[in-house]
Amino acid sequence: MCVAAIAWAAHPAWRLVAIGNRDEYHQRPTAPLARWDDAPILGGRDLQAGGTWLGVSEGRFGLVTNLRVSGYPRADLTSRGALVSDWLQAREPDGIAGMNPFNLWLADTDRLRFVSNHPDIHHVELAHGIHGLSNGARGDRWFKTARLEAALENWLASDHDPADLFAALADPVSQSGDPEDAFSSVFIRHPDYGTRCSTVVLIGRDGTGWISERRFGADGAATGDTALDFTWPV
Repeated sequence: MCVAAIAWAAHPAWRLVAIGNRDEYHQRPTAPLARWDDAPILGGRDLQAGGTWLGVSEGRFGLVTNLRVSGYPRADLTSRGALVSDWLQAREPDGIAGMNPFNLWLADTDRLRFVSNHPDIHHVELAHGIHGLSNGARGDRWFKTARLEAALENWLASDHDPADLFAALADPVSQSGDPEDAFSSVFIRHPDYGTRCSTVVLIGRDGTGWISERRFGADGAATGDTALDFTWPV
């Protein structure tokens, strides 16, 4: 039930601003945001299937979410873990027809693309502006996605404090207003499956880049923060 929003060339000061929550089973082994030793990647790392759900490299950004489709995921299909890590190493994602359904954002210095493999493989170049992504099909206006898009739009019109973006990612409001409706909120607090980390990526027009990750335990309490600087070609 991941959720993300991105501002692509939507403000004079920013080339890219991306914010997102990774929702996953708390028992799934994951390495925190870091500079990878074996690849020019800044991102967290899924230690079960490999790859990353969100990361950056010099001049590239990628983010993937599962696409909820009846009958999936299937254990016999290829892991989606390498989609982002391949892109960040200047390789086009390969074998995507044989993967479980996904939504994928791929950005370089010139364009932002949306890619999916269900119901068929399709690539869409996205216009400058604010876009949202969750586990539904492209264009679905999920409650949590709309709230995060609105928060990002408000941030662009404010004083650009990164703390406000983390506050938006911590939004606990559910669609029904019922605390039991936990999975419709931006931030999911649940002992088995919930928000594992929140990530903010800021890339200025001058090429200055910053990525920050805040991690959470099964009780929803923060367990650690990491922030890294990088350079984005102008």
